[in-house]
Amino acid sequence: MTNPNVSETALTVNSLRSIFSMSLKTWPDGTKIRVFVLSDEDKLHKAVSKEKLNVFPYQLRSTWDRLVFSGTGQAPIRVNSIEEMRDKVANTPGAIGYLWRANIDENVNVLQIK
Repeated sequence: MTNPNVSETALTVNSLRSIFSMSLKTWPDGTKIRVFVLSDEDKLHKAVSKEKLNVFPYQLRSTWDRLVFSGTGQAPIRVNSIEEMRDKVANTPGAIGYLWRANIDENVNVLQIK
């Protein structure tokens, strides 16, 4: 899901993977992408990592740690709950995150993954 101001309605798996690995940093219109994630141990984070990104959570963590420790990039912003995820994505320009379908409301846009 994305912030309502993000015009993208669909992404390829490769684009999604690039966003969550922090290598794709801007939307096509130039807006900075702000990535929000839950903790590595969270059930939803594990499901998104494995089922949508086709990587294990520890592989994502390794990528983010390498960016931070080498000084070449930043890790995503970690939130502590589903409610915080929905609030941050809804109110942060350029934001992307994930929720269980039951937690999605009209304040965020749903992305189709191709």
